[in-house]
Formats: sequence, structure tokens, C-alpha cells
Amino acid sequence: MPGDTPHVATVPYLAVVADPDAGRRQSSSTALESAGFTVSATANSAGLSALLDSSSPSVLVLDSSLADIEAAAPALVLVDLDSPAEVKAVEHAGVRDCIAKPPAAKELVHRATALINLVSRRNEARQEAETLRERLRQVSAAVRGTNDPQEIADLVVKGFGETFSADRVWLTTFDDERVPPITAQWHRHRLAPLPDGLFSDEGSAQRAADFLWTRAETLTVEGAHLPGPGDVALPAELTALGATASVTVPMGEGNSSLGIIWIALMDSPRDWSRAELGLIQHVAGNAAHGLIQSHLITSQQQVVKQLQELDKAKTDFLATVNHELRTPLTSIMAYLDMIQENTSDPVSHEVHQMLDIVVRNTERLRLLVEDMLSVSRNGHEESPLHLTPVRLTRTLEIVTAALRPLAKLQNVTIAVAPAPEDPEILADEVQLQQVFTNLVSNAIKFTPGGGRIDVGTALHADADGARQATVSVSDTGMGISQDELTHIFTRFYRASNAMSGAVPGTGLGLAITQDIVKRHGGRIDVASELGAGTTVSVSLPLEGHAVQVP
Repeated sequence: MPGDTPHVATVPYLAVVADPDAGRRQSSSTALESAGFTVSATANSAGLSALLDSSSPSVLVLDSSLADIEAAAPALVLVDLDSPAEVKAVEHAGVRDCIAKPPAAKELVHRATALINLVSRRNEARQEAETLRERLRQVSAAVRGTNDPQEIADLVVKGFGETFSADRVWLTTFDDERVPPITAQWHRHRLAPLPDGLFSDEGSAQRAADFLWTRAETLTVEGAHLPGPGDVALPAELTALGATASVTVPMGEGNSSLGIIWIALMDSPRDWSRAELGLIQHVAGNAAHGLIQSHLITSQQQVVKQLQELDKAKTDFLATVNHELRTPLTSIMAYLDMIQENTSDPVSHEVHQMLDIVVRNTERLRLLVEDMLSVSRNGHEESPLHLTPVRLTRTLEIVTAALRPLAKLQNVTIAVAPAPEDPEILADEVQLQQVFTNLVSNAIKFTPGGGRIDVGTALHADADGARQATVSVSDTGMGISQDELTHIFTRFYRASNAMSGAVPGTGLGLAITQDIVKRHGGRIDVASELGAGTTVSVSLPLEGHAVQVP
């Protein structure tokens, strides 16, 4: 055994000595106390349990007869090396070591201190690993929190650089349709940045990444060790930088890589633990997923932007063309009125009939232009609603009065049921008149001679207590099949019986009507039976509940 001079503890450790042998217990306690330990001693398991309940010892010195106790502290077990049963006691769970009894003082102190240091190193390693996991978890969370591919790459290189106290971190993606071309780097302040076009030949980097990706591996350079001839080669541009220690990890998806990450220390050797490499691969996987998703989202946003630009160009074109059509139409209609109303030189009856046909077709063209203008304006900021208090009964009277001459020509009766009260709503009066004009004129067009159109108003409350006014327009016309009801609000859609019956129209009226009603916070419903007629109901919030929907 070594000499008698005991090791002296540099910090005040607490030791518990539990040994039924009084002489051995005393000598063990004395040796530890001489080395600077604070010692508590006991002869039996009851006393040992009491000491563990009242204190948190740094180390236990136990006789093998007391070694079966559960304790968090490391234990140094005194055993008779000639007794297999006592040696077996050391296999108990926990951090344990054994020493022959009776132990020499210096050996006892050395072994007890070594156990304490072992536990301390394990705790430090565990804490470092937890800190490492938390830092890289934050990097992964930041990557998931953005859709900007460059920001994702910058977060990854910065996160790796700061977490591993690296000198350089380099990330690049390859020429791959799954990800955008991205390069990012992080370096210590004393180092100059690497050139953007670091790889003269991307192929070598991609071959190395593919090799590592297919094997789910990383390429590490530890100390002076370089990969052997049979190993995958580090790209020449990275090797030339002369890193003392580095790790290279691929980013990929499916069967191939799509990028590479290089973490390097230029001056200090470093051993990369298996846990560290696993965490690096995990973050690289999150980065690859984030880059792929961000590329998809960016591509979709570009497509949406292009579609919006095309839609705006179409709308501007329609507005321009319709404006150019309205100007000559206004002149044509004015001159037609002058000719028809000219009493000094009246036209013949035949010419008058021809002029009536021209007037009707000119009016049809004017209405088509107005519908096209409405379609081009609706949903755009340049056509806001001008909300004012509107009396619904008065609006319906104006609309039906204007359309009665047309109904009379068709031999169709329009009946407006008296409302129990005259409800007031907050609405754009001009657009509201357009809604009911479209509905009533549609009913006239699709109702054969001798038919009837009923216009009624009802007040009711929704489930949430909001009061609504509902206007219904019912006709005894040709009706709409159930299969076609779901399409009637589609722009330019016309029911098959309207097409076969040569009923004039553009298929825009109901689309415009639905848009206006929705922008008023209302709802439009249609019920129809083929050959029996159609009922269209428009529900609008009463004043105080109106909502302008953009």
C-alpha cells in the first residue's frame, strides 16, 4: 500500500461511515477527517437510514453487510476479497466501488475522493448535454418559426457556431429543385468571411454529402486525424482551410442530399461525442425540412402574386373596354330618343317598330356593360359601400314600379305584399336597388305569360338575437333543377332551360347580386322546383347590426 500521508480534500466533503466493526469504523472515520472530510459514523442500518434522511453525504463508506441500502450518493464498499458474496454486493445499483478491508488510510481517502469526482464529472456532463440540447432545441424552434429560407440558414449557422464555440460554420444548398440556392456562414470576429463561391466544383461537396446521407453519418475530423483513403473525402476547399477539428453533416430528404453544413475549430482539437453528432444531425434535418417547406411556400406565394396581377390586368382591361363601350352607347341611345320623340317629322309605323327593336337591343347591351363593370369593380377597394339608412319598403316600390312595364309586356303580374312595418336597414341604396332589380327582372324573364311574381318582406331574429329583414321574390316560372342550383351564383353560368328556351341574359346577375348581399353582411338563399317556380330570399341585418364586409 502507499505511504501513510493521507490525501487532503480541497472542499468540505461530507462522508458517512457505516460499519458494525467499531475499530474499523473508527480508523476509517479518522482517516477521512484527517483528509478534511466531515464524517458521520454509525454501526447499523437504522442509524445509516437516519443519517441519509437528515443529510446529503458526498460519499458513503459501507461495510458489505450494510451495502444493500438505497442511496443517491456514491458508495465505497468494504469487502473481504476472499468472499464472493461480499464482492457481489458491489454490483448493487448506483455508483459503487470496493476496497479490501481493512483499508489503508491513504487508499481509502483516494478512492473516496475519486468516487466523488466521478459523480461530479457525470453531473457536469449531464448538465452540459442538457444545455446543448436546450440551445439546439431553441435553434430548431426558431427554424420552424420562419418561412424565409435565408433566415433559416442564418439561424442554423449562428446556432451551431455559438453552441459549439466554433470558429467557422458554413451552410450551402446544392442545385436542387426542392430548395432555393442558399449560402450562409458564421465566423469569429477575428476571422475574415469565406467567399460566397467557395466551391469551384459543387460536385465534390455533393458527392460527400450524398455518401454521408445514404449512410446516415457525419464526417468528423478530430485533432490531427484525417479521413483515411477508404473514407469519404472532405471537399478540397474545406480541407484547404486547415481546421484542427470539424464535423461535416449533410442535409437531405428521401434518397439524396440537398445541402451540406460544416462546423470547424481552426486552432483547438476537439472530440465530438455521439450525443453531439446526433443533435447536429437532428437540427440539420429540421433545417432541410424548413428549407423545403419555405421554398414551396415561396413558390406558391409567387404563383398567387402572378394570378393576382393577371386578375388585376383582366379587371383593368374590362373596365377600360366597358368604359369605351358606354360612351358610344350613350350617344346612340340619345339619338334614338330624339328620333322617336320627333313630332315635326314623325317616322312611319314600320320604322318606329324597327327603332323599338334597336332600342331594346341597345338597352340589353347597356345592361351587359353595366354588369361587366359591376363584375370588374366588386371586391376591389375602389368600389366601397356608401352606407346610409334605407327604407326597405320604399326601395322595393321603386324597383317594382320601374319593372312593371316590362312585366306587362310579358303578361306577368307583380304583387308586392304589404309589410307589417317599414324596416330600416343600413345599406348602399344604389347597390341594394341593383340587387332587387336583378331578382325581379330575372323572375320576369323566366316566368311565362299569365304567371305571377310575389315580393314580400318579413322580420325575424337569428339565434344570436340579431334582427334580420328578409325579402323574398317568388315566381311561377320554369324553375331550376336541383343539380344546377349549386352553380347559379357562378359568373357567366346559365341554367340549361334558359339556354334551350333562348332566354336572354349573361349569367352575371345572380353573381353580382350575391356579392353585393355578402358585402352588406347578408345572406341569399334559393329554393326552386323544376316547372313550378323559384323563390329567392335575401336576408339583411337591420340598422344597428349591419356589417360592411370587404
